[in-house]
Amino acid sequence: MSSAADRLETRRDAFLAELARRASPATVDAYRRDLTALTRFAQDAGLTDWTALDAARLRRFLGGERTRGLAPRSLARRRAAVSSFAEYLVECGILAHNPVRLSRAPRLPGHLPHPVDVDQLARFLDTPHDGSPLAIRDQAICELLYSSGLRLAELAALDLAQLDGSRVRVIGKGSKPRQVPVGRRAREALDAWLAIRPSIAVAGETALFVGRRGTRLGHRAIQQRLSRLAIERGLPEHLHPHRLRHSFASHLLESSQDLRAVQELLGHAQLSTTQVYTRLDWQHLAGAYDAAHPRARRRGPDDANE
Repeated sequence: MSSAADRLETRRDAFLAELARRASPATVDAYRRDLTALTRFAQDAGLTDWTALDAARLRRFLGGERTRGLAPRSLARRRAAVSSFAEYLVECGILAHNPVRLSRAPRLPGHLPHPVDVDQLARFLDTPHDGSPLAIRDQAICELLYSSGLRLAELAALDLAQLDGSRVRVIGKGSKPRQVPVGRRAREALDAWLAIRPSIAVAGETALFVGRRGTRLGHRAIQQRLSRLAIERGLPEHLHPHRLRHSFASHLLESSQDLRAVQELLGHAQLSTTQVYTRLDWQHLAGAYDAAHPRARRRGPDDANE
């Protein structure tokens, strides 16, 4: 391997090591793939170090990724990964400015989050379980995800010390701390779990949720448990942690109409991120209007002869 390639990869790997101290494993893995693609592009372009990374080269890199069929959301994440890396290079004195800021972000499709119906979700959460330690743990996970709108990474990273009565302290994206309330049903489920957790957790384990071996429960294990529970409890659709977060936000906004409060609870840096739920709520209201209002219903065959 050439010394130029060594320099490129060494800086990239140093950034990823620093990122791993504040981001989830899934984020680090995604950024590693994105920056590996950037490194290959830089090597093919003959760059000897990252000082030559400029806006024109980045536009060629992102344009090439788009041409080879990378989806808009994947392209947006790739751009975000490169931007974070460029900010790191600026901090290290390698770049004078972040060249990603001079390139246009790809337009994303307007997909709305898909919450679980409130009644279906209530039936899912109220379905009795077998009372085993892991079933008690899984119930606490489901209740907490829906009660507090946590991200998967936030829930997996929770330590016992972060539970404080009827609230929980989490570290969100960008290492930003926030406190969110824990509802009564979630608190009851957590108390049941905490009562039997010592029989499973290994000595000195600080994680709130542990697996069969007594150590911190991983992201993939949580995802698999939720997916399996949905099948076992008869939920007629796939369930993953982020859908419970979407459901939390949508149901809370529908009841409270307080967008700012929902923004704070979700840990969104920008209000525009939270506003997607106002569009979701509008869809629900518009559907109800179309179905119920006598002047909104479409004319059917029987109406044509009136």
